[in-house]
Amino acid sequence: MQHPSHRARPLTAPGLPRPGGGGTTGLLPPGRLATSSAPRGNRIHVTVRGELDLASGDALRDRLAEALAASGGGLTLDLSGLGFCDCAGLNVLLELRRRALSQGKTVVLQAAGPAVDRLLGLIGAQDLFSAPRSRRVARPAGPAPSASKPGTSPGVMSSRSGADSEGRRVAPRV
Repeated sequence: MQHPSHRARPLTAPGLPRPGGGGTTGLLPPGRLATSSAPRGNRIHVTVRGELDLASGDALRDRLAEALAASGGGLTLDLSGLGFCDCAGLNVLLELRRRALSQGKTVVLQAAGPAVDRLLGLIGAQDLFSAPRSRRVARPAGPAPSASKPGTSPGVMSSRSGADSEGRRVAPRV
């Protein structure tokens, strides 16, 4: 375990362009975070760059909550400019998703840098921030299962009569 005084470093070296940062002109000092947003249809597109950690997470939480409230359908996030994201930052994103769902909205991750991709991959949460798909439930071929009597399971054979829960005669299993 690293000493608590260890300061997390961004994934890119100073002076090099950050992913999605648009070159060296958009570099932020360590520990800083910048956001921009623009409406797109009934959604708001939010771009976040810099470092997302415990210190910057509180400010981002407030900005994202305001953007979510102003949107009709939710937020689309571009996190490709995040050079660092820790578990506190991940918690901000998960809280945002929970809040959006409670309002009948969604949060879609359009792009993410390596730090966010890694965290989401480690906890298996990539699909939580993907665009909603049409949810078609595949129905099995054949007749639909019939409702059984309360307290019984369909297809279960009665030990006394050799009949299932609906009284149909069934052959014993060998």
